[in-house]
Amino acid sequence: MKRTAPLASSFLFCTPYRNTPIYASPALYQCLHTTASRTATPLPITAAGPPPSAPLPAASQYGERVDRRRRQAELLERGQDLRTSQMKPGSAMKKRFWKDVSVQIDDEDNHIINLDKRAVRNPTTKNPLLIPPSKPHLATALALEWDLLVSAQQATRSHLIPITSITSRAQVLSIEDADTQDHAPSSGKGTRYDIINTLLRYLDTDTLLCWAPPSTAASGPSDQDTHGETLRDLQIRTAKPILSYLTQNVWPGIELKPTLDDGSILPTSQPAATRAVIKGWMASLPAWELVGLERAVLASKSLCVGARLICEWSEYLKLNGHGGAGQRFGIEQAAEACSLEVRWQTGRWGEVEDSHDVEKEDLRRQFGSVVLVVSGTNNAKV
Repeated sequence: MKRTAPLASSFLFCTPYRNTPIYASPALYQCLHTTASRTATPLPITAAGPPPSAPLPAASQYGERVDRRRRQAELLERGQDLRTSQMKPGSAMKKRFWKDVSVQIDDEDNHIINLDKRAVRNPTTKNPLLIPPSKPHLATALALEWDLLVSAQQATRSHLIPITSITSRAQVLSIEDADTQDHAPSSGKGTRYDIINTLLRYLDTDTLLCWAPPSTAASGPSDQDTHGETLRDLQIRTAKPILSYLTQNVWPGIELKPTLDDGSILPTSQPAATRAVIKGWMASLPAWELVGLERAVLASKSLCVGARLICEWSEYLKLNGHGGAGQRFGIEQAAEACSLEVRWQTGRWGEVEDSHDVEKEDLRRQFGSVVLVVSGTNNAKV
């Protein structure tokens, strides 16, 4: 019998005899590694010195925000110094032309703010800005405001000089009142008439009188704070002492109704008698008190909060003694009274950076300028 060799190209593993095929297993063709395993050899510790310090926790969000703003302020100040050092002759508004700010007293005991030897002037009348003798704190605040400016261009922006702007408006209104000798709003013209009619528009949509609708059974405890108090309860509890003070000491006998009540979405107008009494009261205010009331109402969107703040600090009205022996109604109390809903919502959902925090501080700044303008040493001649 003839012997044949196996075929290498076949997928079959062939025996020496061609006619006896056997199917092979694929596992027989795998390549197996037989290298012997070796254990690792640990090396001795040769590092010298103390062990590394423990990792520090990440900075809080508040700390990061403060650091970022500090760096931005440093970069801004550095840029302002650089621009000032490279000034061209035609860019005088971008630099500060005064070195020292001082408060002087003229022959009539009025306070004058001097920039070196130049007096700060009223932008409307172009005359020196005169502060009454009974308001030395206002004069000092004005001098500090101008001392913090870094360029003359900043003095043209009213939001950077709030005390100067409100003082200038009060001086203009005082001159206008002295010329007309008519404080009655029935004349239908003039700055006083415009201010009174503008402030009356806020009475029907007063922030202090806008209360949240009553809670229903479907609301549940989600509408309550940690003390079990709803937003409406907090608004009523905050508004009651302010309204009680106004209706007893400032506008006796009037009725102030809630603006939004009984589920209505349209504001409720105040009675005609209430509007007439408040209009007459504003017409009798001196120029400094009326301008302060205007600034407070525009900032708080509340005529009641503005009137309460004016009556507490005015040297002309002198009603702060009727508030009792409790805490005085100041900047913080006024800011909290007119921003209850904002604080309620931010307390539940958080603040928006560079929005809510800026508005909160700006509101207190506006109220601070109002207190400075209307207050005094109680020796003013009315």
